[in-house]
Formats: sequence, C-alpha cells, structure tokens
Amino acid sequence: MPHDHHDHPHSLLPSDPALRVKALETILTQKGLVDPAALDEIIDTYENRIGPKNGAHVVARAWVDAEFRAALLADADPVLAEMGYYGRQGEHMVVVENTDEVHNMVVCTLCSCYPWPLLGIPPGWYKSDAYRARSVREPRKVLAEFGVALPAETAVRVWDSTAEVRYLVLPQRPSGTEDLDEAALMALVTRDSMIGTGLAVSP
Repeated sequence: MPHDHHDHPHSLLPSDPALRVKALETILTQKGLVDPAALDEIIDTYENRIGPKNGAHVVARAWVDAEFRAALLADADPVLAEMGYYGRQGEHMVVVENTDEVHNMVVCTLCSCYPWPLLGIPPGWYKSDAYRARSVREPRKVLAEFGVALPAETAVRVWDSTAEVRYLVLPQRPSGTEDLDEAALMALVTRDSMIGTGLAVSP
C-alpha cells in the first residue's frame, strides 16, 4: 500500500530548519507526545549547565597545566572521562590546538555532529547549509565574517565532524593572562573559540 505523505506530520513542516523545529515541537505538543516544560528544562541544561562551560573548563585547565594539555592532545577521551565530560554526542573526542602557525575550525558537512557534553546545543549557524558548505571551500572568508582576521602566514585547517569523531578546538591563550587562575581564564573562553570561529577574549 503506498505511503500517504500528506498525512505524515513532516509533510506539514516548513523548509527553514528553525521553523521546522518549532512546527514539529508544536505538532508533538498538540498530540501530547512532548511536555514543553520538560523540553525547556533539557534545553536549559545543555545551554547553560552542561555547555559550553564544560568546554571552557577543559580549555582553562589546559592553559595552566602543561601535563594535562599534553595528555588531552594525545588522547582526549580518557582525560575528558576523568573530568566527567562524556556521553551522548561526545563518545569519541579529538582536541586540536590553535598555534601561531595553524588555526583550526570545525564543521560537520553532512549534518550537525557536535560535542554536546562540552559545548551544549549547537548554534543555528553551525547547522546551516551555508556554513557547512562554505567552511570547506572558503574558510578564511567565513572566519572574516565571524570577525576573525588571521595573519597570511597562519594556515587554516578545517576538521569535519562525524557521528564517530567530534572535535574541540583548544584556542590560544590570550596574552596578559599569566597571573589569572583557572576560574578567571574560563571566563575568557567562548563557545565560538572552541569551534574555531572565534578567539578567546582578551582580559
């Protein structure tokens, strides 16, 4: 028997991803399949309690502890697991370090694979078709649109996340932060700096 697409809820959804999510949420709520309060709690947890504070914690520790930084770059999974940062959407992590020679940025060209335990919910632009396509073709232009101007001699390396591997960028520590402790350094780490579309904030 042929499938009647007109009766399927997805056939009612608009093409824009944000509108599709809202429309799907509305349909599921009306059918009693989703509790809006529970959904708000989940979103708040990932946006404000799980990430990106967890990622900032990892970065700040790497800035102050050379041994931790080396272990993190060599094999991130056991280091992150010891800190309690693991689980769904963060099963296998690779940390890549920004230097004067190389600036790293992360994209998922196929969908929106993203390290939720470290960065929370992916921003809308990360999931957009434009970012996913242009980051690979013209990464410097994309970075410039985010306000990141790199020296000509700094290479840009783009990492493509997958369902198997997620990436976290270890941004460069801002100058003038030598006297700051780990807690103060965390405040300088932005979500975008850990994706590679931004830099850590100068104090």
